[in-house]
Amino acid sequence: MIVPNHPLRSRLMTWAALLLAGCGGTSSSNFTITPPAPVLSTYSVLTYHNDNARDGVNNLEKVLTPVNVNAVQFGKIGFFAVDGKVDAQPLFLPSLQIANDTHNVLYVATEHDSLYALDADTGTVLWHASLLRTGETPSDDRGCSQVTPEIGITATPIIDPMAGSHGVIYLVAMSKDGSGHYFQRLYALDVTTGAEMPGSPVAIQATYPGSGDNSIGGSIVFDPAQYEERAGLLRLNNTIYLTWASHCDNRPYTGWIMGYDQTTLAQASVLNISPNGEGASIWQSGAGPAADSECNIYFLAANGTFDTSLDANGFPSQGDYGNAFMKLSTVGGKLAVADYFTMTNTLAESAADEDLGSGGAILLPDLQDASGTTRHLAVGAGKDQTIYVPNRDNMGKWHSFIDHIWQEIPSGLAGSEFATPAYFNGVVYYGAVGDVLRAFRITDATLSTSPVSQTIHSFPYPGATPSISANGTADGIVWVAENGSVAGLYAYDAANLAHELYDSNQSGSRDQFGAGNKFITPTVVNGKVYVGTTDGVAVFGLLH
Repeated sequence: MIVPNHPLRSRLMTWAALLLAGCGGTSSSNFTITPPAPVLSTYSVLTYHNDNARDGVNNLEKVLTPVNVNAVQFGKIGFFAVDGKVDAQPLFLPSLQIANDTHNVLYVATEHDSLYALDADTGTVLWHASLLRTGETPSDDRGCSQVTPEIGITATPIIDPMAGSHGVIYLVAMSKDGSGHYFQRLYALDVTTGAEMPGSPVAIQATYPGSGDNSIGGSIVFDPAQYEERAGLLRLNNTIYLTWASHCDNRPYTGWIMGYDQTTLAQASVLNISPNGEGASIWQSGAGPAADSECNIYFLAANGTFDTSLDANGFPSQGDYGNAFMKLSTVGGKLAVADYFTMTNTLAESAADEDLGSGGAILLPDLQDASGTTRHLAVGAGKDQTIYVPNRDNMGKWHSFIDHIWQEIPSGLAGSEFATPAYFNGVVYYGAVGDVLRAFRITDATLSTSPVSQTIHSFPYPGATPSISANGTADGIVWVAENGSVAGLYAYDAANLAHELYDSNQSGSRDQFGAGNKFITPTVVNGKVYVGTTDGVAVFGLLH
């Protein structure tokens, strides 16, 4: 274990203070330590898509390069079997002392309600925690094929290496008992032992004023059977934020966001963005909500009620924000809508299930426009194939005749977006359904209206969420996982997507790893690539 005065603990504390003080919304999750052996890493992956900007970049990858990632030198080097589907992105902590030895640790959550701490280099199980209580099983699929045949831990957990004595991992697990009661619980586990922290778990319960779906006596009620925690968890200012998705579009459901004190696990804040309507859930194909350095939260809401009757400030009069690009404030520890954008034809899109919320959003770094003004932008896309780029300082709201938004690119994608883009070196990368992977360069705080490069290969449903490895701004590689009866891992030169470096099916069966799993985000760290599958994690690296 890492005792409180251990030198590695001190380095973790220093790094985490830099990343997590205030909101730390766009900081990269990396730090430098002096490892006790060359195999140990200097980079961690603590949250979905690497940081709270959700840009998907590991810019401290010094092993994998466009020179050595090829079918001769690179391939599958292992498979770590677990007890269920791996829908959450695997997380990674380096140089952690467990049982008097030092390990790089991979954290793998399953739909069988298990969390594994694995030696990231050997696959050895360091500890395994079942989140099922006595007499419980994972939830059935609730009549929805999105997550099937069972629902356990779907959302990517989050790690705070400063919490507790050794660091804490937070996650949400769904289960049911023999009487047909369903449970959603927030857990906090010690990263070195899997032991539950004081106050863990807490059952998820909530009410909110409104007359919408599942309302009783002027309040809507959170029913754990009707929801799934699909979007990755978010941590801001010692608060763990949860956002809730429906099972398909099976009503009743509304758009819940909840904050929990990460030390006590007490519920700190609740907001519902369709309290007098229905829908507006937050699933984003697994993407976690993004957050900026001012403690604002951003996400894409799915189809649902939107009030075109606006108040004097341009906000929906009944508080219903279906199918919108949302910005929430967390001032004073309270959740509130700070701003939003939705397109002119939002009602038609929701009616056609053509919602914005099928994709995830990322935040771009500060950019200078042609006049030298600094712009704070976000990027998101959904099923209508349009790329939306709102100004985070003035999102645009709703207007009946024209969209008021910094930039939008109609038909920027050739398919619906069920994934999350990535950002690296002034380029945004998108992989829509049935589409090629596309790269859009940013100039003067504006995306190119057509891709500057694209892959030859196209990706079937649900498209592809890119992860990027690089050494600073050099040696950029774009990694994507492909769904299908035979899954695939692909690697492309970030500077030119037409240059495919590797794919796992080009060497026959040598590197294949079974059937694909939806919405998978590769984790790239320490010279290895980890890909969640239907029954484990496939591990790729150099073949020597």
